[in-house]
Order: sequence, then structure tokens, then C-alpha cells
Amino acid sequence: MKIYVSVDMEGITGLPDYTFVDSSQHNYERARRIMTEEANAIVRAAIGEGAKSVLVNDSHSKMNNLLVEELHPDAELITGGMKALSMVEAMEASFDGAIFAGYHARAGQPGVMSHSMIFGVRTMYINDVEIGELGFNAYVAGHFGVPVILVAGDDCACKEAEALIPGVVTAAVKESITRSAVKTLHPKKAHALLEAKTAEAIAKRSTIQPLVPPANPTLRIEFTNYGQAEWAALMPGCEIEPGTTIVKFEAKDILEAYRAMLVMIELALQTKFC
Repeated sequence: MKIYVSVDMEGITGLPDYTFVDSSQHNYERARRIMTEEANAIVRAAIGEGAKSVLVNDSHSKMNNLLVEELHPDAELITGGMKALSMVEAMEASFDGAIFAGYHARAGQPGVMSHSMIFGVRTMYINDVEIGELGFNAYVAGHFGVPVILVAGDDCACKEAEALIPGVVTAAVKESITRSAVKTLHPKKAHALLEAKTAEAIAKRSTIQPLVPPANPTLRIEFTNYGQAEWAALMPGCEIEPGTTIVKFEAKDILEAYRAMLVMIELALQTKFC
């Protein structure tokens, strides 16, 4: 059995605000250790349930946050930021299930540090389905026939996952009070919860269906600023929908849509506000 684990940071136990997830801030080093320990709880449980291979993909910001020297020795780690599939790099059909840990709610929704990739994104759609990072990553896993069996993060991320993926197991390690305040479990209690939920998800994996993406999907990204839309629309094949800040791209499959999204947001980051 092979298990894939994508680990973001905003949904990790005890982290309430940007001072924990920004590498220039004073709480970041603390958060890296909490994040690594949380990944270890999931790896421990997966191996205990019979996984022969657990691949962990660091999925936050520059994607070099997890402390490899403190990671469970039976896990393999993908670290670093230049990855064609970003938060789901190396996803492929041989995995028996995917676990998303440390996840947060999509842009414009309640939840601690809610956003979708960058703060310049107001929302994203695949065809008529509104998605965030969680949904997009689940679609990529579904492209390969891999079900997302467990989502861990704040309560709002868990609700988003349950609405999108029938039967998915969720683990809410903290409750959002506002976008920058939470009521959280102690890390040791969170580890116990994650171990139990990982075991439950692996036991249920055959009953959880992959989130299969549509063929030839239309990607639409709504930006907060027209300049961001202008930059994103420089990518060949993109166009701004008249009267909006929405940039549209017709993709041949979800992988092309995902890569297009990565390019569009990198272009949008070039926008200056003064």
C-alpha cells in the first residue's frame, strides 16, 4: 500500500496567523517543528496500518518548511518550490490514497488564514464548481484515480472537504474563531486524533471515490485587481471576461489547467499597486 501526504501549513495545529507561516516572522521556526510533528503522526499511523511507502510533499509557500532531519525515517520527502504540480507533485496512479494535512478553506470563505494560492485570488472555478487549493489538488489526484481519503486542518477546511468529496474522513485540529484566531487542540491531542483518523481513512479507502475532474475543463480565476487579471491574461490561451477580473483558460485536461493556474498566479504577482 502506498500513501501520498500533502502537507500545507495554515491548517496545522495551534497556528492562528501569518507570524507562524511566513519565514520572515518570529513564530515560523516554532511552526516548522509543529508541522513536522503533525506529518510524523500521520506517517506513523499509515505505516502502522500497513503502508509500505509514504511520500510526503511539502506544500506550503516555498515548500521547504518540513524539517527532514526530524521527519519519520520511513517517509520519503519532496521539498523545494519548483514543481510542475506544486502541492501534488509526483502524484500518480500507483497511490492507494491521498491525505491532505494542514489545509485551510478557500479564498473568500470563513476559516483561519483562508485563501487560494495567493491573496490576489478572489476565487477559482473548474467549469461551474468553485474550488480552492483543496479542490484543485483533489481533482489532480482524481485524474490519476487516487481518492483523497483524509483532510486535516481547521474546521472550515474540513467542512469544505466534506461538501466536495463524499465519504472523506476529516480531522479538525482547531476551530476558527476569526481569520486570525483559533481555538486549538494541544499538539499531543492533535497527534492522537490524526493517528486515529488516518487509521480510519485507510480502513475506508475502498469506499471513498476519487474526485474525477471533467474532461476539457474550463479554468476561471477571479482576481482582486484588474492589473492582476491583465498580467495573468498574458499567458497564451487566456482571456479576460469582459467587465470582470476573471481570466479564463480552456484546458485539454486537469493537469494542463493546474499548470495554467500556477503560471497565471505567478504572472499576477508582478502587479504593483502604486
